[in-house]
Amino acid sequence: MILSRYILKHISNNNIDIPSDAQFELPEKIIQFGTGVLLRGLPDYFVNKANQKGFFNGRIVVVKSTTQGDSSAFDKQDGLYTICVRGLEGGNTIEENIINSSISRVLSAQEDWSKILECAADPSMQVVISNTTEIGIQLVNEDIRRYPPISFPGKLLAFLYARFHAFAGSGDSGMIIIPTELIKNNGKVLESIVLELAHLNGLEGTFIEWLETKNQFCSSLVDRIVPGKPDIEELQKIEGSLGYKDELLIMSESYSLWAIEGNESIKKILTFALADDGVIIAENIDQYRELKLRILNGTHTLVCGSAFLCGFETVKEAMQDELFSSFISDIMFKEVLPSIPYDIDHDLATSFANKVLDRFRNEYINHLWLNITMQYSTKLKLRVVPLLIKHYSLSEIVPDLISFGFASYINFTKPVKFSKNKYYGLFNDIEYLINDDQANIFYVRWGTLSQEDLVESVLKDVNFWGYDLNSLPGFSNSVKQKLKLMSGHKMKEVLKMVSQNKELV
Repeated sequence: MILSRYILKHISNNNIDIPSDAQFELPEKIIQFGTGVLLRGLPDYFVNKANQKGFFNGRIVVVKSTTQGDSSAFDKQDGLYTICVRGLEGGNTIEENIINSSISRVLSAQEDWSKILECAADPSMQVVISNTTEIGIQLVNEDIRRYPPISFPGKLLAFLYARFHAFAGSGDSGMIIIPTELIKNNGKVLESIVLELAHLNGLEGTFIEWLETKNQFCSSLVDRIVPGKPDIEELQKIEGSLGYKDELLIMSESYSLWAIEGNESIKKILTFALADDGVIIAENIDQYRELKLRILNGTHTLVCGSAFLCGFETVKEAMQDELFSSFISDIMFKEVLPSIPYDIDHDLATSFANKVLDRFRNEYINHLWLNITMQYSTKLKLRVVPLLIKHYSLSEIVPDLISFGFASYINFTKPVKFSKNKYYGLFNDIEYLINDDQANIFYVRWGTLSQEDLVESVLKDVNFWGYDLNSLPGFSNSVKQKLKLMSGHKMKEVLKMVSQNKELV
């Protein structure tokens, strides 16, 4: 049988959280732009959990903004989908199966725009959530009266304009808008674009005043690995245990964080935060951004090249290796955590780091190292260089593990082949894609420079890094030493020497 509201009473598996009839009768309080797995695995997960506990008591209208993909499965399944939560917390295995009933309906922006604008006239509507990718939040000079507007900011402005007129600009008709796109200060960025677009469309001053004073754009940060639908073999196994088929089933790790920038008035409306400690509403969420960016993302970036060149395919494989697992832990606690360029409570940072290690060990998540190397150079620039500079502001001792990470990066980004506008490296006689905007520069460097000159050329690129990394005492020499070793030894042998602080000769 296929998941739907009808079959809920026929599900006999006691290990499934099943929604009550009352949850289907709740009013629509949220309009959500995006149908992706992150939204279904994080914000929608929190809303569903709150509804089960009787806190928020509202459902979600989802807007499918693109023409790609098919949303018919939502109609067939009455908006229901299963989220299978798998992970480790403090050494304990977490395994949950939840039928999520938070979505009331899915509307297509192309086909149902009038229905979407009707939602703007619903007095129960309070919140806008979005995840339209980083590309989605950009200014497009367009007529927002178009059916529908092209861009997400255009669609959002049209929705808010319709709401303004539906309620004659009343003070209590404003919305809370929470973008989750991976852009720093995403709320402020979206607000500035929407306001500029309102001026470009010549909208009346009374609306612009209402837009600025009665609506609240909240920056937010999301953190959860949601791989989505498992492979066919795993899906069949899960559906066999559940007792039904689900076209919309998704997998998720157990860890979850949604940090939302907001004050007490925001908290009074976003009561779904009461259902889970993973929702944090605070006037400043910078510390949560820094923790994620440095400890989780920064560590991933520093070790991804060496992990791949050690022969590990996934993160969980590397965590099962004693040497590499110790390396990840050491670089996180000894060099990354003390160098976060933000004043963060040490106990909070340590707790976060321990949770990250649990996430890395999660045997249910197949996180590929090669995927993590995508845009390797930019990730190092944004996530790691600030750590490196902060380290040297505290001490002139060379951070050996970070320098090993840089040497591994240079070693990984060695193109041996250029074909069809793509660059490839070689490991164990197998080609791998170097998906990096700097790959063409490395292709030239590796083809024309000695290894020592290559390192200096990479590190002194002020236009890219924003800093001459050669000027950091001892750093360049440390990277050169490790890269030289990588030329004559296997990566694990070099890692063992570095980890044991053996003389690098």
